[in-house]
Amino acid sequence: MTIRPEDVLNIDPPPMSRMEALYLPSIFKGFGTTLRHMFTSWGQGRTSRVMQYPEVRREHLKVEDGGQNAGNFRGVHRLNRDEQGRVKCVACMMCPTICPARCIHIQAAESPWDDREKYPAKFEIDELRCIYCGMCEEACPVDAIELTTEYDIVGASRQEMIFDKEKLLHIYDVTINKKPM
Repeated sequence: MTIRPEDVLNIDPPPMSRMEALYLPSIFKGFGTTLRHMFTSWGQGRTSRVMQYPEVRREHLKVEDGGQNAGNFRGVHRLNRDEQGRVKCVACMMCPTICPARCIHIQAAESPWDDREKYPAKFEIDELRCIYCGMCEEACPVDAIELTTEYDIVGASRQEMIFDKEKLLHIYDVTINKKPM
């Protein structure tokens, strides 16, 4: 299919004035914004985003200050357990399919339990590659994966930041009694 010349609409932008062509008003406006932010951020001003971590933590901040009580904070992942203490995941592959960062890797195996067909023999999340978008949590049909409010995770190597099934289940055990913010 070709585009006919009569279907093309040419739009000519209006000519710039001499001041617009020099870009000086825009440069001064941008410089003014920079100076305003610089001077209002000193001393914990209204535009300051500085937090004295670790003395002040995210969970201590109020909602209007940008604290995680706002309900939109996403921290480290966890794999939930069912009532019998087993991993809730049914290895449906929805989370690795929808993940934009491609940081979730699952190897499914035949389930030893009668109530499901598959379970994850191997479940890994590369926390350094993850963008914490929450799409895996939304895509899970059985609410097996969840983003917690924990954010201060560390690792001495890249390999330590690849969370396997046991580490994700351990995070569940640690965070299950914490109330969501």
